[in-house]
Amino acid sequence: MGLFSALLGNAGTVSQEDLLKDYGKLLINGEEIELGFKLIRDVFIFTNKRLILVDKQGLTASKVEYKSISYKSISRFSIETAGTFDLEAELKIWVSSEQVPSIRKQFNKSVNVYDVHNVLATHVLK
Repeated sequence: MGLFSALLGNAGTVSQEDLLKDYGKLLINGEEIELGFKLIRDVFIFTNKRLILVDKQGLTASKVEYKSISYKSISRFSIETAGTFDLEAELKIWVSSEQVPSIRKQFNKSVNVYDVHNVLATHVLK
């Protein structure tokens, strides 16, 4: 992920090996990481069981919030692809019956948003 893209707040893909090394302790037996992204210091991880949001707080990022969202609590989602002149694609996720998206993330053009859509659709539509 390029520095300019990161400064704009766009997420880029992180390898499963790096995610497992850094966040493997959050996984339960039988849970596997399918896809993950990094947004400056924050990370979001799609597993075969849930969505994990990692929010690193403060200047030193020593305080970290781990938010776990089960796929069954996701009521809907949308993905907007990047256009010719757009720098990013956008993901919106609504949890339960909320009127506005609970989660909004932007991806740089290097991310295949159809992979994100596929992971969400596979788990949410079960």
